[in-house]
Amino acid sequence: MGATVTVRKARPADAEAVARIYVESWRDTYPLVLPARILRGMTVVGQSARWRNAIALAVREVVLVAEDEKGRILGMTSMGRARDIGVGYDAEVYTLYVDPLMTGRGVGRQLLAGAFAALSERGHTRCLIWAHAGNPARYFYEAMGGKPVAERATAMMGIMVPEIAFGWSRLAIGQTSRKSEIGSQKP
Repeated sequence: MGATVTVRKARPADAEAVARIYVESWRDTYPLVLPARILRGMTVVGQSARWRNAIALAVREVVLVAEDEKGRILGMTSMGRARDIGVGYDAEVYTLYVDPLMTGRGVGRQLLAGAFAALSERGHTRCLIWAHAGNPARYFYEAMGGKPVAERATAMMGIMVPEIAFGWSRLAIGQTSRKSEIGSQKP
């Protein structure tokens, strides 16, 4: 990767950078998967308010960011209690996004490790991540040791979206070769 990356708890001042990464990642990942109106409807201004609230309240979800040595936010993740307890996992990574210009450089791996550490500190032991079935990040989650454990369809702005849950029975990233990570990861 070349640069030193630090994962830390997000601060309210990070909200705009978090929102930018969130919106840019969606627009980069889903243009052939989701209707354009959904992607056009996402704005940095709108998402900034959402993330500022989540960061400031830190009640339901914890938000972490990855930053380089110059303080630039390279990626973000949010996590908390599992929302779908019927799947059998006590924790969930709700979001994990990396600046599209920084994918394939280990930022996603560091964010996932940071999320697992934060969840472990809160007493969680098993984690899942729901991903759109067409999201290339599914290969990243598999490379990090996540196993497909459930499927569902969720309504998103009136459109039914197929999702796959990847589960970790313990909060640890699986061992993979660096080669397999680089060729397949989105985050």
